[in-house]
Amino acid sequence: METVHNFINGQIAESSTERFGAVFNPATGEQTRQVVFSKAEEAEAAVAAAHAAFPAWKKTPPLRRARVMFKFKELLEANQDKLARLISNEHGKVYSDAVGELTRGLEVVEFACGIPHLQKGESSANVGSGVDSHSIMQPLGVCAGITPFNFPAMVPMWMFPIALATGNTFVLKPSEKDPSLGLMLAELLKEAGLPDGVFNVVNGDKEAVDVLLTDPRVQAVSFVGSTPIAEYIYSTASAHGKRCQALGGAKNHCVLMPDADLEMASGAIVGAGFGAAGERCMALSVVVAVGDETADKLVASLSESINKMRVGPGIVDGPENDMGPVISAQHRDKIVGYIDSGVEQGAKLVVDGRGCQVEGHDNGYFVGPTLFDDVTPDMTIYQDEIFGPVLSVVRVPDYQTALELINRHEYGNGSAIFTRDGETARQFSEDVLAGMVGVNVPIPVPMAFHSFGGWKRSIFGPLNVHGNDGVRFYTRMKTVTTRWPASVRLETHDSHFTMPTMG
Repeated sequence: METVHNFINGQIAESSTERFGAVFNPATGEQTRQVVFSKAEEAEAAVAAAHAAFPAWKKTPPLRRARVMFKFKELLEANQDKLARLISNEHGKVYSDAVGELTRGLEVVEFACGIPHLQKGESSANVGSGVDSHSIMQPLGVCAGITPFNFPAMVPMWMFPIALATGNTFVLKPSEKDPSLGLMLAELLKEAGLPDGVFNVVNGDKEAVDVLLTDPRVQAVSFVGSTPIAEYIYSTASAHGKRCQALGGAKNHCVLMPDADLEMASGAIVGAGFGAAGERCMALSVVVAVGDETADKLVASLSESINKMRVGPGIVDGPENDMGPVISAQHRDKIVGYIDSGVEQGAKLVVDGRGCQVEGHDNGYFVGPTLFDDVTPDMTIYQDEIFGPVLSVVRVPDYQTALELINRHEYGNGSAIFTRDGETARQFSEDVLAGMVGVNVPIPVPMAFHSFGGWKRSIFGPLNVHGNDGVRFYTRMKTVTTRWPASVRLETHDSHFTMPTMG
């Protein structure tokens, strides 16, 4: 059995642990690898390596750090097929979706390549008589990232490219469900010229995580996952004096107005609700249809589209499937339990994804796309983040009721509206209590040069990930005020004829 170990100080570091986690191919249900559950002292070794590498990396000119990111970008592009196949085999998402995940991560790397400009401070001359002032954006030190299973490449790349480019060192703790991507990214960074110890990977569970949250050498922690864990990460890291951004759960709504382009909206909703088997923090899980006529037309259109969807393994020889398996047998059973509860609590089950069978993959973790109608806010399937291919339709009489319904929910990650009316769209964008808003866009994930993050119990901490917030999160400002006394000016008559260069 192949074992996924750690990556510490520039090399694979075999663990002495006796605890391991099984890594499965979700399409077949077969165990393909095992991953180490690191001992606390092994996580401490990763932190120590990052701590030792920080002084030299901090002093490395931003231009040189950017060149490492440029080379890393080239290597990501050259290895795209290998990376995408690894994602699909360990997570289950279809190949094209895995390529899309890499592309969104690559965009953050491209953003980080501009760090010589992004890390510039501010300058003011003559703030006083003969006094100037300027600011410096300096790195923090050792930073840690704790990432979820649903995006084993993209979410880590939301974090470490900016952290590294700004002069920090980094320890990544990937999900134990699909850990192999983390090691491959570490090897590509080393090939790109990143010095040993600057980027490290420690695999494991809570024992390793708690080291990253409490070790005094770790200065900042970034996390993406469920809200209960996000609350634990944020409270523990903050109690130990660390800067922390912890992104939690979501229940993303979209409002379908009567004037919307129904054909366009229906297609967008199906893709947003069932792409990656609904295992996205920005997955669209609730459609708030304004008016019964709007809802009736939508449900009919969605049903027709869902019944044409191809469900199967992420990598196939023939035409690609629309949706792959979910991550594990346990998660499959949890999703099925939510569907059961929806039926028991009175929702109308329009399309039933339970008992989904894929020929030749009888042991795979498949749940078919599922559609509920007549869902009400008191139902569990409305209240909870299901994180699976379950879409709920809630019927409301008017726009204002739709807005109030969304704003009452505990989560505020993303929200969208489908309408042809500019005034309604503008009002919704301003009044909805969500951190990311789409207008006729079902998954409003910002580009890398903007920042990603929700509101309410979808985020803990004041700063979002990537974009300018990402740069601010991984740096601290120092302001320098300068006055120079009068002095004798020395002159030199040496001549230099070569082009001056930096870096």
